[in-house]
Amino acid sequence: MSEQSYSPSQAVEADAAPKRKLMQRTAIINGIAVLFILGLAAAWLAADALLLVFACILCAVLLYKLSDMLARRTKMKRQIALAAVVLLLFAVIGLGGWAMAPQISEQSTKLAETVPQSIEKLQQLVNAHPILKRVMSELPPPEQVVKQMSSLVPNAGLFFGGVIGALGNVVIILFVGIYFAASPHLYTSGFIKLIPPSKRPRARQVMEKIGQTLASWLLGKSISMLIVGVVTSIGLSMLGVPLALILGIIAGLLDFIPYLGPIMAGVPAVLIAFSMSPDLALYTILLFTGVQLVEGYLLQPLIESRAVDLPPALTIVMQLVFGTLFGFAGVALATPLAAALKVLVQMLYVEDVLGDKVEES
Repeated sequence: MSEQSYSPSQAVEADAAPKRKLMQRTAIINGIAVLFILGLAAAWLAADALLLVFACILCAVLLYKLSDMLARRTKMKRQIALAAVVLLLFAVIGLGGWAMAPQISEQSTKLAETVPQSIEKLQQLVNAHPILKRVMSELPPPEQVVKQMSSLVPNAGLFFGGVIGALGNVVIILFVGIYFAASPHLYTSGFIKLIPPSKRPRARQVMEKIGQTLASWLLGKSISMLIVGVVTSIGLSMLGVPLALILGIIAGLLDFIPYLGPIMAGVPAVLIAFSMSPDLALYTILLFTGVQLVEGYLLQPLIESRAVDLPPALTIVMQLVFGTLFGFAGVALATPLAAALKVLVQMLYVEDVLGDKVEES
């Protein structure tokens, strides 16, 4: 048998083949890394717009859930049910705003005047007690606190700043949410087409699970916010705390933010009550504590039983992280973002990669 012989050029080419493959693999890895970094940079620069889009998706999910419930109960087409839901919401908001707008406007103005006066009275009380004065001396001055809080204002509007910008955000979220809710399959199918064909069925399952989770959470949270706002307004009125209506509205809106929201809502109410008497401030604290205990042990378990069970520590950590990165908008949207991320981790990593079965809560 004759041995196969290689020419010098063939030997060089054989040695160069593995090097070329290594260089190609290295170039692909570097390219993916560069694209990943560019994607993160783009997401960072467009964070406000992305948060606004996510808020639009939340609005669409809630409208779709409400219209689907109405369509199933009345046997009407879902698009007609969506139109009925939107008209009903506009009617409720319009009539409620028209009926309470003068009172809300008046109380909002008084609130802006009363809170600084309450802070001054609290400072006078602190200065009269040496122990409290020593404790307060370790804290930053009020001017610095106000400055730090005002630094969050540009991010509070999601996309546009100021009052006009906030109203513009509401309009954008509402109308884009209506378009999304009117034909959700158009947008979800377009997104799924970007995924490899073999992974599309699983991607559709994941998107449906995220939609169901967010819809259940939003529906339960909306009911919780309404109850908290009404009970807080009635309770403050019965205690004799001024500006009960606007304080109740603030409590209901901030209840969208678990754990941190009730604290933020309770501060102005306690300050205003303290300006009248320390006893009234104590009763106000007890009122907010009682409302949050009822919500935490009655309403919140009902919400989580139909949505996703988020550990309190995880929720607070997500609020702190997103708040640091994106300001108040990040804090407000941290919980639904955490719920969506939890579904992604459970289905795509725990189930698909690790092969473990996730028990339904």
